[in-house]
Amino acid sequence: MSPRLLQSPDPIAILGGGVVNPNQLTRVLGLVSDVVAADGGADHALAAGLMPRLAIGDFDSISDRTRAALPVERLHHVTEQDSTDFEKCLRAVAAPLMLGLGFMGARIDHALAAMNALARYPDRRCILIGEADICFLCPPELRLAPPQGARLSLFPMGPVRGESEGLRWPIAGLDFAPGGRIGTSNEVTGPVTLRIETGAMVVILPETELEASAAALMAQVVAGGSGDARA
Repeated sequence: MSPRLLQSPDPIAILGGGVVNPNQLTRVLGLVSDVVAADGGADHALAAGLMPRLAIGDFDSISDRTRAALPVERLHHVTEQDSTDFEKCLRAVAAPLMLGLGFMGARIDHALAAMNALARYPDRRCILIGEADICFLCPPELRLAPPQGARLSLFPMGPVRGESEGLRWPIAGLDFAPGGRIGTSNEVTGPVTLRIETGAMVVILPETELEASAAALMAQVVAGGSGDARA
């Protein structure tokens, strides 16, 4: 288990070693106060002129040049192979919101592993950002206001029950589960309220909704007084 290395009162970014869109990075930096690198994500940070507060991982993908450029106290080598570098960062960092960039690229296995980590660490509220979509674990209650007609997908990471307002196809009374009913390609009809009664449900929205979703999740933290996405 990684020790707690950073506790921040403000949102932070976690940069992974996958594809990092420069425009998205600029948007993310406008929402956070600090940057943590997951292994090879440190190369992306230095290339963008950023000095990560921490670089965490098994260090199988960070370049020798970047490793030499980082102060030794910022390098935290975690040798265990039972978790991904993203999970190592989630364990080591506490913040009201984390924005993960560089984890949802071309490799489906990496994207699935990152989404699985969202469900494994519900006390670490995090938005994962891809080229087309963002996704995050839904807290017990969440209010959003995407444009009418926007796509909003719900994907269960286990058995899930809940209810909704503002969706073309309401979810009340439905039993969701992987390999069973899922909620992809729902449609926004008005202000959205999601209430998750049991289980871990991932919300998927167009990446244009990043800033609004970050604000909604931060508002939920303030209202609930908890960093746990399900507390």
